Amino acid sequence: MKVIDNFLPKEDFLKIQSLLSSWDFPWYYQSKINFHHTEDDLDCYFFHLIFEREKGYSNFYTLLLPLLSKIDFKALIRVKCNIYPRTDKVEIHKPHIDYDFKHKGAIFYINTNDGGTILENGKKIDSVENRILFFDSYKKHSSTSTSNAKGRINININYF
Repeated sequence: MKVIDNFLPKEDFLKIQSLLSSWDFPWYYQSKINFHHTEDDLDCYFFHLIFEREKGYSNFYTLLLPLLSKIDFKALIRVKCNIYPRTDKVEIHKPHIDYDFKHKGAIFYINTNDGGTILENGKKIDSVENRILFFDSYKKHSSTSTSNAKGRINININYF
């Protein structure tokens, strides 16, 4: 596990942050945070799939190249933007793995808030804008909501 603050030059970061915070960026509703949640849970989030091996590329892929070019990968598996709506108190989502095979993961945080990522060992990585977390995303981890921002925005990257 490795955390790097100020991962991108400020200008590159602000372009990505502005894109994902804009009124016309297409977000898609997902009624379950992960496979361990049910339709009866009140948790939900919005996502935009930038890339997935089986599905191809979003029109927004090239706008994330300043981020992706700084990650040492042999092959991408998935690049997904997430926004978790604000809740009255920070809610920890059920632990999950991204894929059930050995691979690497990175979470790039778009805005600073009181949410974060909780790793299998219980360590919380705070959501701080322009921070990246490198970790083994085939191991259990949890996302959270935020209570002090309109939403918690990040980019989840899975790769070999």
